[in-house]
Amino acid sequence: MKIIILAIGRMGQDPTKAIYSKYMRRIPWANELKEFKESRPFDRFERSEKESTLLVNAIPANSKVVALHRDGKMLSSNEFAVQIREWRDLGAPSISFLIGGAQGHSSPVLKRADLILSFGPMVWPHLMARVMLSEQLWRSAAILTGHPYHRV
Repeated sequence: MKIIILAIGRMGQDPTKAIYSKYMRRIPWANELKEFKESRPFDRFERSEKESTLLVNAIPANSKVVALHRDGKMLSSNEFAVQIREWRDLGAPSISFLIGGAQGHSSPVLKRADLILSFGPMVWPHLMARVMLSEQLWRSAAILTGHPYHRV
């Protein structure tokens, strides 16, 4: 199984990149980050539509899709790990995590998602969402392998 993170905006040399990379190196699954430039010259609606189209078009065939969205379902770390395990055990070739830009996701992303996931009711910058996702992926791997990292 492969973990694919499709995200609007680029980390560049942002300090969050080191933290993101630290956790992604730890997970046992192959992983890839695909970043897309923000569609700044457009109005809010057009921007969200263009960015959502970029994300949806980048999803590999047969991939399970998780859209990060403030109105999504909140899962505990254990529930998140169970969902990953279920998809893995069913033979999903990949799980694609979609992180939108400043305008969030439009309906094409939300319709394509197998899971709409929220990190809570607060809005997080997309760079911080990547860090939080990477840590939760590592935590899920720890839960699934019985590693002592997850203590709750």
